[in-house]
Amino acid sequence: MSLVNPGAEPPTLSIVIPMLNEAMGIETALALLQPLRETRVEIIVVDGGSTDHSVALATPLADTVVVSDTGRARQMNLGAERAHSPALLFLHADTQLPEGAVEQISQALSTHCWGRFDIQLEGHSRWLPVVSTLMNLRSRLSGIATGDQGMFLRREAFDAVGGFPDQPLMEDIALSKRLKALSPPACLGIKVVSSGRRWDKFGAWKTIRLMWRLRYRYWRGVSATQLAKEYRNAR
Repeated sequence: MSLVNPGAEPPTLSIVIPMLNEAMGIETALALLQPLRETRVEIIVVDGGSTDHSVALATPLADTVVVSDTGRARQMNLGAERAHSPALLFLHADTQLPEGAVEQISQALSTHCWGRFDIQLEGHSRWLPVVSTLMNLRSRLSGIATGDQGMFLRREAFDAVGGFPDQPLMEDIALSKRLKALSPPACLGIKVVSSGRRWDKFGAWKTIRLMWRLRYRYWRGVSATQLAKEYRNAR
């Protein structure tokens, strides 16, 4: 379903939000983005087959809501197909943008073809500030971004690298590697705030060890399909 007015000026930024069973938080997440819709920012929500009320809750608060095959990469690629802007921002449903984010993205994309924000994880674990710092440092040193960090890019760059690869895990890392061939990322120091629920639920250090092990194995050539199975079994 699309609520975009065909006679209106095209948006300057399209925010693509993949979701799956996010009924507990999607209304709050989208409510925070409503002021941006008055400034030529388009919100596209792509559902991956939710079995709760996520779609019904999201529909009044987005310009477009579309149902996709399950898989975050497929969802985000479909959202990009439906977008009307020359700039794309991929935002997780549990991640909040900082004040001034749209302006910072516009400035960054005037000199870079892609980029991401620093991140601040929020949750119960006292280790989350450490995890956040390590994530930001790793990203700056490697030039690799993760989906939690709010990846943004020019539409032409997204098309040039073929979008997200159709794989069940590490799609953000794979896209980063493709984009690095075009330019280094713009690493914005302002922070998105993302839920630390994964670290709270499974333990901060256990989750860190798991993700580093999976990334190392991915770097060694293990398929994303195999790693996705290992990730599910370890949770």
